Amino acid sequence: MDARSIAVIAGQEVRVTLRSKWVQIFAVVFSLLTLAISYFGMVTSVVVGFEGFTRTTASLLNLVLYLIPMLALAAGTFSFSAEKGAAEMLFSQPVLRSEVLLGKVLGLFISLATAVVFGFGVSGFIVAARTGIDGIAKYVGFVAITLLLLLTFLCLGALASVVTEGRTRAFGVALAMWFVFVLFYDLIAVGVTLVVNPHLSHTVILLSLFGNPVDLARVSGLLILGTGTIFGAAGAALIRSFGSTTLVVSLLSFATLLWIVLLLTVAGRFLAKREI
Repeated sequence: MDARSIAVIAGQEVRVTLRSKWVQIFAVVFSLLTLAISYFGMVTSVVVGFEGFTRTTASLLNLVLYLIPMLALAAGTFSFSAEKGAAEMLFSQPVLRSEVLLGKVLGLFISLATAVVFGFGVSGFIVAARTGIDGIAKYVGFVAITLLLLLTFLCLGALASVVTEGRTRAFGVALAMWFVFVLFYDLIAVGVTLVVNPHLSHTVILLSLFGNPVDLARVSGLLILGTGTIFGAAGAALIRSFGSTTLVVSLLSFATLLWIVLLLTVAGRFLAKREI
């Protein structure tokens, strides 16, 4: 595998993606959303205004868990289900298909990560100016978790495209993935606990955590905020087992990286067998 070829493909993908109006619009809209949530995030507690990095991070958690997977799936699916002529031209070049896969995923990630970091940066700059930098480490850690979530769902979007024929079907599969991982997975996990031995329910919940990258990001965010017990028995069990929040977050981040490697491997296998 040639790193130079991957870099060239990634660079081209970055140029194309950053010139896209929808990415530019997303960067602006995401910035406005982060600012609005930073300001109004505590309105249910009758508190309006910028409340510091810790509360800002807590307020942004749900936005990230819903919006970032949708963005990444759409971007990955759109890029990997390009028009047939464009795909044929790219794959006719003297490069491996695995290099194309890695290059496009890397380029998309750099482009979208730029937009996401811009949004977080605008909000972070204003929060720091108004309230100081207390809690900024938690905010930066949360941004890193967001980027891992973004990369994971970019890989899922790429997988959705290479296992299906046609852009419409690929978007349908990507949408189903979003519903499963973001909305339905936790309901299914809770349903399983109702039919197993009550003594095993906590173990089932704990193990189910590693089957969903959205849950990995959610629990990591809560632990960074120092509120891991909100997750319930599984969050408490993680802390008891490893004794350190930093170690648990590192474990969950490593699990997310395993997701990324697995998805890229599976997508690469399907892409190698696909007729272009």
